[in-house]
Amino acid sequence: MLKNEESFLPFFKFAVNHVGVGIHAINQDGQTVIYNDKMKEIEGLALEDVGDRSILELFNFEQEESTLLKVLHSGKEQLNVKQTYWNRNGTEITTINDTYPIWDGDTLIGAIELASDVTALEKFVFQPFRKNSDPVTFSQIIAESESMKAVISTAKKAARAKLPVLLIGETGTGKDLIAESIHHELTPSNDRFYTLYCHSSNPDLIEKLRENLNGEEPLSLFCERIDLLSIPLQQKLLAILDAASHENRLFLASIGDDPVELIASGSLLKELYYFFSSFAIRIPPLRKRTEDIMPYISAYLTRRAERFGSALEGVSSEVEQLFHEYDWPGNIRELGLLLDEVTSLATTETVITYDMLPLHFKMKSEKTTEEPKQASDFIVQPGKDLLPLDQFLREAEAYYIQKAMKHNEENVTKTAKALGMSRQNLQYRLRKMKNEEKAP
Repeated sequence: MLKNEESFLPFFKFAVNHVGVGIHAINQDGQTVIYNDKMKEIEGLALEDVGDRSILELFNFEQEESTLLKVLHSGKEQLNVKQTYWNRNGTEITTINDTYPIWDGDTLIGAIELASDVTALEKFVFQPFRKNSDPVTFSQIIAESESMKAVISTAKKAARAKLPVLLIGETGTGKDLIAESIHHELTPSNDRFYTLYCHSSNPDLIEKLRENLNGEEPLSLFCERIDLLSIPLQQKLLAILDAASHENRLFLASIGDDPVELIASGSLLKELYYFFSSFAIRIPPLRKRTEDIMPYISAYLTRRAERFGSALEGVSSEVEQLFHEYDWPGNIRELGLLLDEVTSLATTETVITYDMLPLHFKMKSEKTTEEPKQASDFIVQPGKDLLPLDQFLREAEAYYIQKAMKHNEENVTKTAKALGMSRQNLQYRLRKMKNEEKAP
């Protein structure tokens, strides 16, 4: 034991926040007690998003899928566990976790998880994109909806103009596929297609880019999610791209939200936005182009049959209706991952039925029939049953936020300012409300 342990507390805090792995610890009630800077970087959550909320409130996975909760319930460590899930920012996260129980004598008081970002481990900082698979072209992108037909039409114009392109859309909408398709549409073609993964504020990332852009090699560069870079690194990126611009080079970038809101919130450098905005292409979320769902599934199953001899040919009418009603927070990528999971377990089935869908998807896709709250619901009247305080406050908060959003024409930045909270905090609450609406 260390003598005078309190005097070492600043050293412990410094070590926790500067270590190279994410640290997330919870107590016996599932409340967060440690959440370090690296974990916030990996999972995209701000400190005010975490607070003392339960782990089940923070992420879109069920209790049995959380390694922290598994260890908390079993008291047994779980090592080298790969975990993929969607966080409250709508971002797909994949980590390798080592999770340990925390004991005080014979009493289990919590659990702690050490997480490594496998995205950073498995990808080079600056590398040829999709080098081990077939190239993606516009002919391979499903576009039955008018909105996606318009996206492809504009993207082809951008390829002919060979001007910088900004792709705007939620996680999983296929921004990377559109970028690669633009590259393969170029005439004359560029020799190489590179992707710069902007998911880390590591200065070495930008310096590596500077080295790779020396010379005048014809190339296409896709800067994925520039809004995730720190503003100083965005400034460096802009300077490098300005210096490396050449007529035989095409620069593309993507962002995950409305550029006006990102600039207003300080997440996107205005000058970097202007650099890429010669062609600004908004890719609609899957929930707004549901007519693309069944053609995508048909194309997926055809490819699956050609490669693996799968017998699956379609989905039942019940599953088709469910897919059209579900809001797909992970968009086309989530649909692809779901089909991967279902088809990998299929044997002789020819149709995907409801029973074949994984439990976690069934639970997420269930909808509530409860009527929306009215102002009169929050008036305490004689003879009216009283709600538990926490439920009353939760429903009153949801009602007030919904009214505030409507008053500000659904603008998150304006509403957050009016309510005296950060934009990130409001986004967390909106996502929480949305998930509670879908809960049974």
